[in-house]
Amino acid sequence: MKPIIGILLREKEYENRNIMGVNKEISDMIIKFGGIPLGIFPNYLENFIDNQNQIKMNNEQIEEIKKIIDFCNGIILPGGNDFYDIDLNIIKYVYDKDIPCLGICAGMQAMGFNFNGKIGHINNNKHNKKNNYVHSVNIKKYSKIYNIIKKSYILVNSRHNDCIVYTDLDIVGKCDDVIEAIEDKKKKFFIGLQWHPESMILYDENNKKIIEEFIIKAS
Repeated sequence: MKPIIGILLREKEYENRNIMGVNKEISDMIIKFGGIPLGIFPNYLENFIDNQNQIKMNNEQIEEIKKIIDFCNGIILPGGNDFYDIDLNIIKYVYDKDIPCLGICAGMQAMGFNFNGKIGHINNNKHNKKNNYVHSVNIKKYSKIYNIIKKSYILVNSRHNDCIVYTDLDIVGKCDDVIEAIEDKKKKFFIGLQWHPESMILYDENNKKIIEEFIIKAS
């Protein structure tokens, strides 16, 4: 059976209404490489707000999300304007259960933040363009990503204003001082990418290999 890949849906405003959705490039990517995409809706209507105005999930909601994740063979945390408590609870659960997980942009930042991480802001627009290739990334040798693509230098797209400035996860990719890739090599596939592989698979072999490996590990 094809692996089921859960994608956390993000809230967006469209024509003065809030909708839940995912970039079609991500679902197309999963289908292209042999998976079945499954949208995961944030499962809270009335939210508990902590003293920092952050949405917090209660225990019942956390258990409901775990049941959905157990139905999946892999999880993608996509990009977005921010990450939330649901991201952090999903990350902890898939990490403990060793369920393959790919974090993209804000999803990657959530992964880093969940492991004693800190988020910062980029003050220039070098990392916020829509070209096919925007900048280079140096990949650490002997990392899981290096073992997948067999390269220590790649070109990537980029469209973000925030970044991870510290995390206890392995930092395996950088552009200058900006962290671009993180992972835990002890896991089947626990990788975060600051760039957008879903937008590159039609023209870039490195990102094809990364997504192929993610789907294989989720199979």
